This record gives sequence, structure tokens and C-alpha cells, in this order.
Amino acid sequence: MSAERGTVLVTGGTGGIGAEICRRFAATGHDVAFTYRSRKGAAERLSAELVELGAVARADALDLSDSEATACWVRSVSEQFDGFAVVVHAAGPHVPMVHLSAVSPAQFGEAVDGEAKAFFNLVSAVLPELRRSAGSVVAVTTAATTRFPVRDGLSAGPKAAVESLVRALAVEEGRFGVRFNSVGPGMLVDGMADRLISSGDLDERALDVAKRNIPLRRFGRAHDIAEAVLFLASEKAGFVTGQKLDVDGGYGV
Repeated sequence: MSAERGTVLVTGGTGGIGAEICRRFAATGHDVAFTYRSRKGAAERLSAELVELGAVARADALDLSDSEATACWVRSVSEQFDGFAVVVHAAGPHVPMVHLSAVSPAQFGEAVDGEAKAFFNLVSAVLPELRRSAGSVVAVTTAATTRFPVRDGLSAGPKAAVESLVRALAVEEGRFGVRFNSVGPGMLVDGMADRLISSGDLDERALDVAKRNIPLRRFGRAHDIAEAVLFLASEKAGFVTGQKLDVDGGYGV
């Protein structure tokens, strides 16, 4: 199974970043199996796009916090596609921007379940096949774990746990040829940032301040994240593991 042409599993496929990741892999000759939480219509439209790009596509609703359901989905996909070599974790709940002092323990626990527990459930299920294929995992996290923006702790805290798992798994699974890396998106005009803007969590003043904090003085796009994911998952990055690549216009510098 080659990471260059094999099947790719993508969680959170209907999100702005996840959908672009699916498109880029399909456009480069991969078949794609992706999950979504509730947006069935968006999943059907994305599947049609991937088929037009020449891929075999599969879309399934899945709650990644359910370990048994996650393992069942992975087994089913592996049987259908005769294995896989790349897994991209791009799923994650919409997280409001709020000071941590205003976050309840229950709310923080839900965020940890939606981020760290979900990622661990996925990895636990895919590891046997990835060991067989000497595959690759890329987790989409956040640039906020490198340089912390105020009111982003509910997102950055749980995603930092995901990044720690990425490093630990890279160390432990390297002997099987399995690589783990992460990509940290900065502010984007699509994806999570788009939802924060639409919801009013970020107003025009906040957006202006955010741009001034970015050396390139602009926001990125989901396409930028997808390109970084594609690189880290590919054999071009065959000697890269345990690393985080921030795609943030220089925000963390």
C-alpha cells in the first residue's frame, strides 16, 4: 500500500478544512473515506465532487467519542478498500472564543472528549492497519498551541493534548514505520475562523488586530492547510515524524 496512491481516511470531512483535504487527496489519485457528524447533505455533495475527481468515495456519519463505533467504521473501510495508508484527523467541534474563567468543568470535559478522546479512539482503531502499511497520520490542530491568543483556551488546551499524543505515538510507532505529524492552522477565511466570524465571536476590530499580529498581514485558506497535510502524509516527508507544521502566516514567530 503506497501513501502516494492508496486510500485515505479523513475525519471531519464536511468542515471547511476537512472538505478541502478530501478534494486535494482525490485530485492526486487517492480514494477517500471520510466521516461527518451531522451534515448529511454536505457529505453527499462532497462525495459527488470526489467521484468527479476520479476517486472512489465513502461518507459515514460517526461520533468519534464512541470508541466501538469508531473501530467498527475503521474495520468496514479497511475491508471495502483492502486497507489504507493515510489517516487525517480533521474533526473537531465548533469551539466558542471565551475566557477560561468562564468555562465550566463540564464544558471543558466535553471539549477534551471532542478533541483528545476522539483522536485517541481513532488512532487505537487504525494502528493495526497502519503498522501493516507503514502508514502516516496527520492531525489538524491549531497554531494557538504555539502562540496563545486570548479566549482560545477551550480550543488550544484539548488540541495541545492531541499534539502531545502525536509526539508520543511518533516515538512509539516509528519502529513499525508509522509516522505521526500535525498541522496547526492559523486564521483562515474558511473553516473554523469563518464560523467564529459568522457567529460574532470575532468582530471587525478583533479581525484587524489579528491581521496586525500576522507578519503576512492576511488570513490563510483551507487550501493552504490541505497542501501541508498532503506533504506530511506523502513519501516526500518520509523522514519527518513527531513534528508540527504551523500554517499561520508567521503568527507564531
